[in-house]
Amino acid sequence: MKKNNRMIRINDEIKKEVSEILRSEIKDPRSAALMSVLKVETTQDLKYCKIHVSILGDEEAVKSSMEVLKGAKGYIRSLLAHRINLRNTPELIFIHDDALEYGIHIGKILDSLDIKEESDEDEPSI
Repeated sequence: MKKNNRMIRINDEIKKEVSEILRSEIKDPRSAALMSVLKVETTQDLKYCKIHVSILGDEEAVKSSMEVLKGAKGYIRSLLAHRINLRNTPELIFIHDDALEYGIHIGKILDSLDIKEESDEDEPSI
């Protein structure tokens, strides 16, 4: 589906505001210290908004942080409605995105491999 400029701007604005809300307004001690909004996908009719969140920590921290987000989504939605002037404020759906953790895991695997670099001197010249 082709995204128009309006939807891109709305998604960017929602991402910015939800990131700020998570950083400054959510004070639940069960939430992880490091949460970041990676991607926002809003439907064309502004009814639903999927928010992909990266949470660094162990499995217990991820689970408790997702519970906090799902419990506070009404509060986050009301703050979002005050900050962004939209006709309809979308219903928020939080999705845990572990792409960052996966990238860190792959990086550690690559670092642990014992790969010997070939020098430029070994290559034959043409």
